[in-house]
Amino acid sequence: MSHRLSSGGRLIDRSTSVRFTFNGTYLRGHAGDTLASALLANDRMLMGRSFKYHRPRGVVASGAEEPNALLGLGTGDRFEPNQRATVTELFEDAALSSQNHWPTLEADVGAVNAWLSRFLPAGFYYKMFMYPRPFWKHVYEPFIRRSAGLGRAPAADARDPDRYEHFYIHTDVLVVGGGVAGLAAAKAAGEAGAEVLLIEQDPHWGGRAVVDGGEIDGMAPEAWVTATLAALKAMDNVRIRTRTMGSGVYDHGYALAYERVADHVPGSEAPRHRLWRIRARRIVTATGAIERPLAFAGNDVPGVMLASAVRDYVVNYGVATGQRTVIATNNDDAYRTALALHDAGLEVPAILDARDGGGGALADAVRARGIRVLAGRGIAKVKGGKRVTGVAICRQSGEGGVLDMIPCDCVAMSGGWSPVVHLWSHAGGKLTWDATEAMFRPDGARAPRDQDGDAMVRAVGAANGHLGLAEALSDAWEGGTAVAGGGGTASEMPRAASRDEAPLAPVWMMPAAAKPALRRKAWLDFQNDVKVSDVALAAQEGFESVEHAKRYTTLGMATDQGKLSNINGLAVLSQALGEDIPQVGTTTFRPPYTPISLSAIAGEARGELFQPIRKTPLHDWHDGQGAAWEPVGHWRRPYCFPRSGETKHDAVTREITATRGGLGLLDASTLGKIIVKGPDAARFLDMLYTNMMSSLKVGACRYGLMCSENGFLMDDGVVARLSEDTFLVHTTTGGADRIHGHMEEWLQTEWWDWKVWTVNATEQYAQIAVVGPKSRAVLEKLGGMDVSAEALPFMRWSDGTLAGIPARVFRISFSGELSFEVAVPANRGRALWDMLLEAGEEFGVTPYGTEALHVMRAEKGFIMIGDETDGTVIPQDLGLDWAISKKKEDYIGKRAQARSHMASADRWKLVGLETLDGAVLPDGAYAIADGRNANGQRNTQGRVTSTYYSPTLKRGIAMGLVKDGPDRMGEEIDFTRVEDGTTGGTMRARIVSTVFFDPEGEKQNV
Repeated sequence: MSHRLSSGGRLIDRSTSVRFTFNGTYLRGHAGDTLASALLANDRMLMGRSFKYHRPRGVVASGAEEPNALLGLGTGDRFEPNQRATVTELFEDAALSSQNHWPTLEADVGAVNAWLSRFLPAGFYYKMFMYPRPFWKHVYEPFIRRSAGLGRAPAADARDPDRYEHFYIHTDVLVVGGGVAGLAAAKAAGEAGAEVLLIEQDPHWGGRAVVDGGEIDGMAPEAWVTATLAALKAMDNVRIRTRTMGSGVYDHGYALAYERVADHVPGSEAPRHRLWRIRARRIVTATGAIERPLAFAGNDVPGVMLASAVRDYVVNYGVATGQRTVIATNNDDAYRTALALHDAGLEVPAILDARDGGGGALADAVRARGIRVLAGRGIAKVKGGKRVTGVAICRQSGEGGVLDMIPCDCVAMSGGWSPVVHLWSHAGGKLTWDATEAMFRPDGARAPRDQDGDAMVRAVGAANGHLGLAEALSDAWEGGTAVAGGGGTASEMPRAASRDEAPLAPVWMMPAAAKPALRRKAWLDFQNDVKVSDVALAAQEGFESVEHAKRYTTLGMATDQGKLSNINGLAVLSQALGEDIPQVGTTTFRPPYTPISLSAIAGEARGELFQPIRKTPLHDWHDGQGAAWEPVGHWRRPYCFPRSGETKHDAVTREITATRGGLGLLDASTLGKIIVKGPDAARFLDMLYTNMMSSLKVGACRYGLMCSENGFLMDDGVVARLSEDTFLVHTTTGGADRIHGHMEEWLQTEWWDWKVWTVNATEQYAQIAVVGPKSRAVLEKLGGMDVSAEALPFMRWSDGTLAGIPARVFRISFSGELSFEVAVPANRGRALWDMLLEAGEEFGVTPYGTEALHVMRAEKGFIMIGDETDGTVIPQDLGLDWAISKKKEDYIGKRAQARSHMASADRWKLVGLETLDGAVLPDGAYAIADGRNANGQRNTQGRVTSTYYSPTLKRGIAMGLVKDGPDRMGEEIDFTRVEDGTTGGTMRARIVSTVFFDPEGEKQNV
């Protein structure tokens, strides 16, 4: 049976037929339909099952607030679950499937849960799943895991074929919402000279006004919208965008918007979704209001809908949601639905108005058409299972005694309107309770403000609680003018007739004194099956906080995030507690306003772009030499350079031997290079590092340690002073971005008034370590700089020219050898590398990789961040007390290191370890102590942090953290032996100094 009306439907193109499938059955709709309107037109009232009880579910709304009509959309790689049918546009060959049932939508085995609902009240899982304890692992958890989730996840091997992108924009004014209020605000701001971005989540402009009627400036709302859009498009300073949802508003005028670019044209070359990252000087939220449902027994039966949605489907899509519609309301707005249905030739047997006095002018207009209006009446119960068959009416003030039965196939309900305050609340805007309209609305006196105390976000129109057309337009025009800076506008404020409606009655439940049997069938959260009785039970069991009641009952935790259920739930909770609604408060509004696809969040970051590989200027040379690559952060660094027939171990041995005996080259370009500049730069670095940096002389370098506020070692590196107010901070390869962020966080939040600027210049320079006894000779061969011990002593730097290339040379060493690190502009790095290879040929030049670097540093006892540290280690654990200034009053982490457990003598300390037989200790192996702990596990007294085979010493060497280690030199202890991932016996090692090679430092100081 078709429910498509013979005429009407302002948004559909009746000349274009669109074929689609629902659960494998071919159906037809029209261009302009949503999935919901197309299904309703084909008499598909049942669209899914609820999550908990698997009750039949149909469409209840017409917008993003829809909690029921969630469908699987697409096939294969393009399948997506939980697509909201009310806002997803119909397209050719769309494949729709219902969710949360088995084996079929009509015959769902899970519906047995509904028969057991009396035994499965709110919070039953908190009690049931505790006992008996063995049941959790073998019964409860497997059952919960099978039952969890809504909809079917895409196949594990599915690969999204579409593309997504991010877009960045700055604007003076962002207006969210393209109803008449948003259009008015955008026009006012645009005419005042502001740069405006106007976004609307739907494909069409005008919002509710074009459906509800009235006049604006003597025109029908639709004509006014068309004229206003033309004016906006003619302004160079105004951008407008449909299908773009305002997702979230954050601090400092930052907002996210989510654009569905090509959902309605699958296979398009355009990106499917676009995530807008917006910086706006001022934000206007013209997001409208959402109609509230009413709670009565059976209000979840398919065919029970919001009154506004019923008229939306009639006016916008030419779809009759029923041939006979009973309307239940506590306000005048629902009478507009009766008029729209009557205009479409559909029957309205009765309007049940909960107010004893009935409605105002709209009610009179309805009566004039012969439609029966019953004042002081409510719905006792809706008849029907998978669709509405009738309603039992009762006195609203009673307990539910049935006065009459009315056959019908649709129920339109209206419990009043709630402003969409989500974006306002995201930014920290506060709400106030409007008792007249029974709603929370933005409190303009407590708006989100900028650092100057001016309002950053302004709500206008229905989003600000102004439900009348004239009031909404006036508020929006004033708001648009104000956010633009108060300048004049080229046209006058739009005019409309003032609102003329009888006062709303705050009715949340029908009937008011409903018996428990009826309350157990009155639903608040349609998707999660939360009933009036569940909220009352939560209050009875002591969950009086709205946040506690929310979690105990799961009210508002469905995919619609409580857009329909929260206010009604608050009202029921307040009644149960005997308190007013404002005293109960609201739950927290969090972004996104509606769900965003994970693909849109990722944008272009997928496949090879998911985590782009960072390459040094020498990457291609390394690759051409057959480098074995090692990921280090986002970088790829050569682990070693195996030659033909060599294993990696052989290559590392050769590289170390050649470097210590003659000349080695290391690509050190990945080391972080952060410029810190400003009058307060020295003071800033004194706070960042444990040792003193302000006393560093220009031209000198100093090794420094950086700790987190918790006192734990987070990075180390060499700091060079370039001038009185400029420093160059070297960080670990994986730490450059993190440490730069750390610096900026402290500068922006704690020391915002210090005059310091930081720049991450890591990729601006190529840096080459020239290492070994012949390193000075090869640099002298290139010529251009004096690198003698007298001109460039250890821990100094110098600017100059090498082989005609501008260079900065640091005399520092991480290998214990005579060493220079040469930094040149990135585009000159390959040229210098080639010159060094050519000039060093006579010295046996050998490029080496990260593993040789690690072995040589371990031979010298130098620590490595990430090896000797794990987020729980402080400098004192590593014997680095010498790098902690005794003169400074403070540095980040100092106070934390003074805590009793941080200063305890029981902390494990760094020592060297050598096995008695020269073997290599397993990495991470634990040192065994006597006894066992409470869990029966062996006690431990230390662990291995770094372990290698040293070709220089021809034996295994290791460093580790051991209890009282420095006081136990020469003592032998046992370590666990790990073989193939399992523990296999022990290895014995002797505690020795951490410096295994050249303890006096003679080689690096020549």
